[in-house]
Amino acid sequence: MIDEWAEDRPKWEQIADVIRQRIADGTYPPRSRVPSVQQLVAETGVAVDTAQKVLANLRDEGAIYTVRGLGSFVAARDDADQP
Repeated sequence: MIDEWAEDRPKWEQIADVIRQRIADGTYPPRSRVPSVQQLVAETGVAVDTAQKVLANLRDEGAIYTVRGLGSFVAARDDADQP
């Protein structure tokens, strides 16, 4: 996911940027699943808390939504009412 970490920015921000870019370029299309906390930990080597912060930030921005027990998904324009 990330080959080298920029020293001047927190890792969670860098990971969130990668996911945002993948949403923007269609790698993760609307309503598709984004990596889980466990997948982010495995792919990036960050701590669970850091991976949770990535997803929480993207959720707060409205870029993704989470369905308990199913995972996190890319929000579509008409998904504003998702939990």
